Amino acid sequence: MKITTDTPVGEITGINFQTAEVFRKYAIDFCCNGQRTLGEVCKEKELNSTSLIQELDTILQATAKPTLNYQSWPSGFLADYIQIKHHTYVEETVPVLKKYLSKLCDVHGSRHPELFEVRDIFERAADELTMHMKKEELILFPYIKRISESIEHHTPLHAAPFGSVENPITMMKYEHNAEGDYFRSIAALTNQYTPPSDACNTYKITFSILKQFEEDLHLHIHLENNILFPKAIENESLVMR
Repeated sequence: MKITTDTPVGEITGINFQTAEVFRKYAIDFCCNGQRTLGEVCKEKELNSTSLIQELDTILQATAKPTLNYQSWPSGFLADYIQIKHHTYVEETVPVLKKYLSKLCDVHGSRHPELFEVRDIFERAADELTMHMKKEELILFPYIKRISESIEHHTPLHAAPFGSVENPITMMKYEHNAEGDYFRSIAALTNQYTPPSDACNTYKITFSILKQFEEDLHLHIHLENNILFPKAIENESLVMR
């Protein structure tokens, strides 16, 4: 892949997700706003585009054969993978983080009042994300899989009550943006998940899990916004011709 300033950042991570480490280094949003070009983000962040492209090229050359080539997966299979891996991770991790954050507020809140805001933002983000995933599991993902089956078996695709697949996708991307905003706020409040000098083990563990949660969410949203959703739109257009 030849990277230029016209290449969308989401396309780069779509080819090799290990490039996400470079984007994280410069706080570049590659998941919710993956449609922006490298030139646009360099201008916004006041970065040297030549140097950034060199960093990305180094990773692409060193990892020419990524372990998981998500781009090659059928959209139905990718939808199942997202649900099994990422949705399950959210469902299992949210109760743990809610419990730990409440404990931190009780024990450390007087010295670190920002913890109350972190807890409130996380609970709002987690509750909205849970509802978001259910809409995907019950409405969007089944339809994406029906599109794939229609192409594979050369059968007609029955119209969905929501019209084109682009309609629910637009809503899902809007909600992804909200999640991105929530976690940018949490990262800022926690100094990028850095525990204070007086942090106990629970404090350190909680921040570590929060950081892992955000990183998993980045991959989760990237797989949908930059790979699954564009494939679904393209596949639907093929069936509807």
